[in-house]
Amino acid sequence: MSALADILLAPDVRPFAIAAAIMLALGAIELVTTLVGFSISEMFSNDVAVETGSHSGLDGLFLWINAGRIPLLILIMLALGVFSIEGFLLQGIAHAIGTTVPVSIAAVAAAAGSIPVIRVTSRALSRIIPRDESYAVSDTDFVGKVAEVSVGPLDQGLPGRVRLKDVFGNWHTVAARAGPGSDALPVGASVLLVDRDAKGFIAISAPADLIAQQRTSDRA
Repeated sequence: MSALADILLAPDVRPFAIAAAIMLALGAIELVTTLVGFSISEMFSNDVAVETGSHSGLDGLFLWINAGRIPLLILIMLALGVFSIEGFLLQGIAHAIGTTVPVSIAAVAAAAGSIPVIRVTSRALSRIIPRDESYAVSDTDFVGKVAEVSVGPLDQGLPGRVRLKDVFGNWHTVAARAGPGSDALPVGASVLLVDRDAKGFIAISAPADLIAQQRTSDRA
């Protein structure tokens, strides 16, 4: 254990160890907060504002790594993880041949090498990770929609999470709780979002005809 700590705290890999620690901390916090009905990803905008037709190099980089296709928090964690792995790998190879890359050069090389990996990985993740928000729709558009409970059960206490698809086919995951007088709504239940307040959406059990209509729409 001491030998591992010495490796992780060595000056030539310290930036990569810090990046890994931040990534793990963000992941742990997100897991815990999601379980209690709140997600820190809600504190991050899901999309990086990039003006159409902009020629900014930074805007172009954000577009190239698929910013906006996956939640920003996930993109940050992905970037930290890839940067950390590439840095440790670079210094590991250097140590194996009996040398050490200066930490500043290693950090720049790892950052540059991370960009194409982030692009490929984020594109793959965008196909399977639902997005909490989208520039194409407003949260108010979700009122009156049928959703599925993904973290619950929903009751009148702490909010859970429901997932639904917008008119553009994008999946969203939002906070919700059961409406007053409603029974607890279990995970997997179809619910109707009837209102929204400061804590999230208010849900009730979805009528059978709306569920059938939603399934027909999804198959179309």
